[in-house]
Amino acid sequence: MSKICQITGKVAMVGNNVSHSKRRTKRTFDVNLFRKKFFWVEQDMWIDLRISAAGLRTINKIGLDAALKQAAEKGYL
Repeated sequence: MSKICQITGKVAMVGNNVSHSKRRTKRTFDVNLFRKKFFWVEQDMWIDLRISAAGLRTINKIGLDAALKQAAEKGYL
């Protein structure tokens, strides 16, 4: 499964490891992802999402149904 948040669409970023001698090597900054089950009241069912911490805050702020509709419009689901 890819490292992408199903609510916010966040993906891993690419950057550099910088050593003490300023030598740069490529590295990835992964998204803070975890699996979480939510009870979707409108559909009366449990759903399993792979979301980031920012996605969880979004769900807490605007609600699960609105967050899922917003993610579906943007094509993250």
